[in-house]
Amino acid sequence: MFFLVGRALVSSSSSTTIVGVGAMSAIEAAKEQAARSAVRNHVNTGDVVGVGSGSTIVYAVKMLKELQERDGMRVKCVPTSFQARQLILENGLELTSLEVDPVLNVAIDGADEADRDLTLIKGGGGCLAQEKVVAGFAKEFVVIADYRKRSARLGTTWKYVPIEVLPLAYVPVKMKIEAHLGGKAELRMAKAKAGPVVTDNGCFLLDWHFDPDKMEHYSGGWRAVDDWLKTNIPGLLETGLFVGMAKKAYFGLEDGTVEEVSV
Repeated sequence: MFFLVGRALVSSSSSTTIVGVGAMSAIEAAKEQAARSAVRNHVNTGDVVGVGSGSTIVYAVKMLKELQERDGMRVKCVPTSFQARQLILENGLELTSLEVDPVLNVAIDGADEADRDLTLIKGGGGCLAQEKVVAGFAKEFVVIADYRKRSARLGTTWKYVPIEVLPLAYVPVKMKIEAHLGGKAELRMAKAKAGPVVTDNGCFLLDWHFDPDKMEHYSGGWRAVDDWLKTNIPGLLETGLFVGMAKKAYFGLEDGTVEEVSV
C-alpha cells in the first residue's frame, strides 16, 4: 500500500523550469532537503546510525556534523562502504562497527529506484551487500532520495538489478539468472581501469537487465524473485533488491518541498 504522510515546505529556491546547471542544482537541493528531513525526524543523541553510500547520504552526514557542532548531539556511525567510512571520518563523527554495536537505532540510505511499496533497487554504486546488512540490523530503515527515484513500478527509470557474486562463479550465475528469469545479466566493467568492477568485498557485479512486464506478473512478486536468486544460485552473495525493508522514505521534490512516504 502507498500512503502520502505529509509534505513540508523546506525551501523555495528550486524551479521546475530550470535547465542545465540550474536543473542539477535543483536536484542537489532536493537531495539535501530529503536528507535533512530524515536526520531531523529519525536521529537522536546517543543513537547508533547506519550511514549509507552514494551522493544523497553526503547531505545527511553534513547535517549530523552540523548538529554535533551546534547542539552537541553525539551519535555513533556504522558505514556501509569504504566511501561511507571516509565520509564519517572526514566530518569528525564517531566511527563504529557491527562488531561493537550490532544493533542500530536507524539506518539512512539512498536508492536507485523505489516503487509504491518502497521496494527498492540499490547497488548502482556497488555497495549493495554491506548496505543490506546494515539496514537489516537497524530498528528502522529510512530512505532518502530526490524525485527522480520514485516510480509506480521497478524498471520504469532504473533498468537493472545489481547482483554481487563471487568472481569464480559469475559465468554460471549469469547463465542461471537468464535461463530462469529472462533478461540479460552483464558483468559490470570498470571505467577507470581495465577489467571488471571489484566491490569492497572482493566480488564482481552482475547487472541484471530485467523485463518489467514479466517481473510484474512473477508469482510472489519481487520478494519471490529475491528469494529465488539467493536460494538457488551458489556463488551469489547478495542482490540489490530491498523488499519489505524500508517503511519510511523522504523524497525531495522539484518545488523545494519534501514528500514523506510510509508503507
